[in-house]
Amino acid sequence: MKLQSFAKLGGVTALSALVLAGCGSNNSQSKKNELNWVQQSNMTTMDISKVTDQIGAQTLNNSNEGLLRMAEHNKVIPGVAKNYTVSKDGKTWTFNLRHSKWNDGSPVTAKDFVYSWQRTVNPKTAGQYAYIFANIKNATKINSGKLSPTKLGVKAVGNYKLVVTLNKPQSYFKYLVADVEFFPQKATTVKKYGAKYGTTSKAMAYNGPFKMTGWTGTNDTWHLVKNKQYWNAKKVKLDQVNFQVIKTPETFLNQYQDNKVQVTPLSGQQVKQYKTNKDYVLRSNAATWYLEMNQHKYKFFRNLNIRKALSLTIDRKQFTGKVLADGSMPAKGFVAADMSTRNGEDYADAAYEKDAVESNLALAKKYWAKGLKQTGKKSVSFNLMADDTDAGKKTTEYLQSRFTKLPGLKIHNDNIPYKTRLSRSQNGQFDMVVTEWIADFPDPITFLQLMQSNNAYNNGPWQNKEYDRLTTDAEGKDANNPSARWNDMVKAGKLLANQEGVIPLYQQAQPQLVKPGVKGIQAFPTAPLWDWSKVTVK
Repeated sequence: MKLQSFAKLGGVTALSALVLAGCGSNNSQSKKNELNWVQQSNMTTMDISKVTDQIGAQTLNNSNEGLLRMAEHNKVIPGVAKNYTVSKDGKTWTFNLRHSKWNDGSPVTAKDFVYSWQRTVNPKTAGQYAYIFANIKNATKINSGKLSPTKLGVKAVGNYKLVVTLNKPQSYFKYLVADVEFFPQKATTVKKYGAKYGTTSKAMAYNGPFKMTGWTGTNDTWHLVKNKQYWNAKKVKLDQVNFQVIKTPETFLNQYQDNKVQVTPLSGQQVKQYKTNKDYVLRSNAATWYLEMNQHKYKFFRNLNIRKALSLTIDRKQFTGKVLADGSMPAKGFVAADMSTRNGEDYADAAYEKDAVESNLALAKKYWAKGLKQTGKKSVSFNLMADDTDAGKKTTEYLQSRFTKLPGLKIHNDNIPYKTRLSRSQNGQFDMVVTEWIADFPDPITFLQLMQSNNAYNNGPWQNKEYDRLTTDAEGKDANNPSARWNDMVKAGKLLANQEGVIPLYQQAQPQLVKPGVKGIQAFPTAPLWDWSKVTVK
């Protein structure tokens, strides 16, 4: 996901979410089966059809449940669906549902999935993730307003059988139905709250391991309480997870050392100091932070020489090693490394274009001068927008120091709350923005499709017909030919890199200290990142 990160994942996003046991509640009163979990950004929505950020996706992944659930090692396990079958031609997927319940005790049925998916692809909903349904029969025509949502290729056969018809075989469809966007929605709840649906913890229905409480839509604290109606509730050990938004991770280390917290993030020199400590954990994510340029608003960003010059000024090794210093790696390209391979070769290596992500200030100045001449400018100034997190501020400060080495360029940094940054990005209210995408599933297309000309997440928007053709072929005529599909995606990745459609910065890592008493944290490299349903605390 976006998430934008979120992502799925999206998608997306604060550096990490961390388990605590003392922040936001009285330690002397905290129970052993309660956790306090810190988020570095606020939540935007719990509306399944509209969520685009990691915080919302992480919360929904634990308060609700789809047909299948993501598990470790890129596997999926049964969720609401106890099993499923796939037709010989790969186009028909039949899911047999268990008798699960919503938090009010009413049954979760196949009709709840049909309603949810139809609502998301309905253009009136304006869900940014509607594109991910494109391979379901009629989804694209519905989303473009040419067909009624009732024509979507999904139907309920009775209450506990769901049949999905695809346009073509899609091997990773099992991962899609584990994504938040494919979760069921309770029609009566959506209709009851209308525009307020998903904007508070009360205006929502839950069918997952936990149910949400205490979120007003604007506050910095909320809770996940064990959902006794959940079909597998006996396996959920935690009674409650408490959340609080805190944007300065350095303060957590002191609490960890005082045994007031169980997990703390590390940043900068803290990583170097603690990476040999027995409590140290480094989690890698299939998440890329990158720069989007508003090519619609500013014509000079349409100039390839300008884009190349900006990218060449960035020393990614210096930035990740000296500035972030948290285990994050220089990006090889837009698609994250260590996520998808073919015949033993990592996609990030196959699509790697060194010249696109190297540091060369002298060459950058040559491209810059050429670009200014072509655009008829002697000087340029623009705003650089990013989150107001610790990492966001470090990123803009570093980029400002590098970019202003180009003659005649002035940069104004604009670090704003995560929720505001997402909104402005989606509405095209930016010059250049630092953003993130975390893979929704372990396949390069989860990144590559974002930069298709008409994708809702292509906020620039950068446009290239050959890129559109390659990524469309990968999902179309070459979908059943693994070799041809891989080649399409590699060519698309190289094209995006050489055209600097976006400027990749780094692949995120999450360094932590974790107390030995905390067990069962499930951390995924792809969205939704975290599953707390198996956590125990001693």
